[in-house]
Amino acid sequence: MKPILIGETDPDICLVQATDEMESEMLQKEYEKIAEGTDRKILLAAFLVDDWNRDLSPWEAPAAFGKENFGGRAGDTLSYLKTRFLPYVKQERCVREDAEWIVGGYSLSGLFALWAACETDLFRAAAAASPSVWFPGWTEYVKSCPDIPETVYLSLGTKEERTKNPVMRTVGDRIREMHQFLKESGKNTVLEWNPGNHFQDPDGRMAKGFLWCIEHA
Repeated sequence: MKPILIGETDPDICLVQATDEMESEMLQKEYEKIAEGTDRKILLAAFLVDDWNRDLSPWEAPAAFGKENFGGRAGDTLSYLKTRFLPYVKQERCVREDAEWIVGGYSLSGLFALWAACETDLFRAAAAASPSVWFPGWTEYVKSCPDIPETVYLSLGTKEERTKNPVMRTVGDRIREMHQFLKESGKNTVLEWNPGNHFQDPDGRMAKGFLWCIEHA
């Protein structure tokens, strides 16, 4: 896994995001949009995963599209994040002990961000843009998790649930159900709807999510 650090040294807020080669090309634009929207000192600390479906899925599951199953190795990725990546970020960018940490992600990386925020107390908030909450067993996991973060941003494209794929077309119902559960649990949360399908404006959607968390966490 390869770290990608964009932004300030000695930051007020560190934004942590798992990404792949395709998404990594958008990180600079994402950072610029975030920096334009806040006067806080921001560091975007991203890391490239080797295998998207394997490294970001919290447990094994059948393929939702194509032939590649989900490998359920998110635990290994979270271990890397805690034991290697975050210490590296702190050392490289002189991160203070009182700096705030927010985790976020897009698509399956958004699911990983939500899961990681439930599995550790390192993050003040989670920003999940178009997260893969259709993932089998996810709703049950959230409702049984005792350590959901206090601040959670959710978003989805208005066309994302309009698909013939029987698994992925449940995403609208699942994200509404999750948002309602978070509200009823007293969490600081929002569900924002963006125009378009899953592939429209990912860097803009991520920037909006992180900015909301920066403002509300």
